[in-house]
Amino acid sequence: MALLSIFKHALMISFFVFVMMLLVDFIDTASRKQMSDLIKGGQWRQYFLASFLGSTPGCLGAFMNVSLYVHGMISFGAIVGGMIATSGDEAFVMLTQFPGVALALFGLLFVAGLLCAWISDKFITRMGVIPCESCLEAHCEHCISSGDEAERIADIFRLTNLFENFRSLSFTRFLLLVLIASFLVLVALGIIGPSVWNWKRITFIVLCLGSLYIAIIVSEHYLHDHIWDHIIKRHLFQIFLWSFGALLFVHMGLAYWNLKAFIHAHMLWILVIGAILGIVPESGPHLIFVMMYAQGLIPFSVLFTASFVQDGHGMLPLLSYSIKDSLLIKAFNLVFGLTIGGGLLALGF
Repeated sequence: MALLSIFKHALMISFFVFVMMLLVDFIDTASRKQMSDLIKGGQWRQYFLASFLGSTPGCLGAFMNVSLYVHGMISFGAIVGGMIATSGDEAFVMLTQFPGVALALFGLLFVAGLLCAWISDKFITRMGVIPCESCLEAHCEHCISSGDEAERIADIFRLTNLFENFRSLSFTRFLLLVLIASFLVLVALGIIGPSVWNWKRITFIVLCLGSLYIAIIVSEHYLHDHIWDHIIKRHLFQIFLWSFGALLFVHMGLAYWNLKAFIHAHMLWILVIGAILGIVPESGPHLIFVMMYAQGLIPFSVLFTASFVQDGHGMLPLLSYSIKDSLLIKAFNLVFGLTIGGGLLALGF
């Protein structure tokens, strides 16, 4: 019975993450050029927009920051701030578990990103380090959309798109529509998610309807490259496994081991471990800390530190262009995260 409950909880989290990633990717692709133009400008404009992009849930904002950085459009400090503000795919999970605290966390990470960006630029200049020496040209296949795709998305309200897509319905589109519609029915019946009609169930249904519309209207190129190959294949299955594993870990720890007493007796080490795990350029390990916070096992300071250092998949594109810069950014984030997080823990947060 407990395993079934954990499975349904993990399934709800994973599908919510999928829907949110789909909506964010769609909006981000539709406004890509405008966002790129906005980020060019003065130093503080770079800090503000890089941190803002990092604050957006998922890895797309971080990917865009990397693309801009390797093109020399933002400074080293700006990408440090952007990565600090980034919470990766775990941001969507936090929004499902504790939305109010999650929004406050994103706001604090955004402000921290601004301040640490300025400090990083000052420090890197005094060190005499020239960042991104090996980054000559950037390309992120999942972040840069073609002109044809942008034009297609600009015409999403044309009714002819509906008829064109259904006239030659592909198996991928059919399968995606069945999956979204099935989840919509399960949520509406209360089998998955809230068992009563409340704002959460209504929100899930509205988001499902929005994702259903996107799955119907977008082109085959967008459907395969952005939704199927990127979001579903690269993210969704891993998120489900990590969510299920994290929930099972917390459940087993509370049921068969005095996990709560152990954590409270070693809180400082838990904070340090959270920061060190944040170095790994992967979405997933941080979910353990998200679930522990949701269960009241760790304070906000530990969640803040783990979120501060980790950046989901955001660092992966930069690793292919400059390992030195990737290590520098992670080093700055680790030092800043441990300093600020340790201060919050000492203050009792």
